[in-house]
Amino acid sequence: MTKLIVKTSKKAGLSPGSLVHIGEKRLEKIRISLADFDESHLTEMPVESPEAMLPFLPEPSVTWMNICGVHDTRIIEDLEKQFQIHPLTLEDIVNTAQRPKVESYDHYLFVVLKTFRYDSRSNEVASEQISLILGENYLITFQETASDIFANVVDRLRKGTRIRKRGADYLTYALIDAVVDSYFAVLEALGEKIETLEEELLESPGSGVMEQIHKLKRNMIFLRKQIWPIREILGFLTKEDSHLIQDSTVLYFRDVHDHTIQLIDTIESFRDILSGMLDVYLSTISNKMNEVMKVLTIIATIFIPITFFAGVYGMNFRFMPELDWKWGYPAFWLLVALVTYLLITYFRKKNWL
Repeated sequence: MTKLIVKTSKKAGLSPGSLVHIGEKRLEKIRISLADFDESHLTEMPVESPEAMLPFLPEPSVTWMNICGVHDTRIIEDLEKQFQIHPLTLEDIVNTAQRPKVESYDHYLFVVLKTFRYDSRSNEVASEQISLILGENYLITFQETASDIFANVVDRLRKGTRIRKRGADYLTYALIDAVVDSYFAVLEALGEKIETLEEELLESPGSGVMEQIHKLKRNMIFLRKQIWPIREILGFLTKEDSHLIQDSTVLYFRDVHDHTIQLIDTIESFRDILSGMLDVYLSTISNKMNEVMKVLTIIATIFIPITFFAGVYGMNFRFMPELDWKWGYPAFWLLVALVTYLLITYFRKKNWL
């Protein structure tokens, strides 16, 4: 089930800046890749440590280092000395339960985002954290696992498109845009699930429908919690007077901001639809129960006079003239049939049957 709250109690009592990995335990080795580029060249290579980036920094080209895995805190800790990254920033990188946010430091900007993956079988949304450190002519990104979320950006770099002609701030925009665009695919999958569930609800609402509606509502709450802060991030990046972001790049961040608003509107629409579906489900179940109770009530009403007649003639009084009458038994059943017929006719006239 999607976790709305992640336990961070093992950090309690530690000093600020303590590197404690919060998230799913992983054993694989951290993978680090490096890309250095400008309009005329692109160099890509796997590296063993963040220190391999240092020789590229004095160059006017843009250097991008992508670190896949934040569970090995020793490698993350080296960034403090090599790149003068603040300990609180490093603490947020290894804490994968971090809320999406942006922070401005003297020589870099720090951004935290979330990526999502929807499993249609379990009807659950899983998330991973992505962190970005934007410097003067470099960008460092951190992923929990080696995913293909940045594959399109890498392809654009290799093809030598406009991204190679611009600085690290435009690369940051391209990566954030790739993350935000991936949200649309998740919401489209959830939208298809909601449509299918809506049809099932109208045709034959079973006991499993309630559970699926509940899961979808939790997913929407979770997505809204993670996507809503991105508006603040992009609003900050478009308004912050930072030497790290050029005026020409601000326009692109505004475009991503518009996409984020569209995502939030879609989530709110889905939440309203799911609330309506829940009301329809409860109303349908209530109506079915009312129909059952109506039938049982009609049956009980029919048997009330029959029970009365049977009770009267079941008494063992000595002087009951009908007991000695030759046609008493057939007359009793005739009376029962007549009363039943009259009651059924009355119920049909009232449209109760």
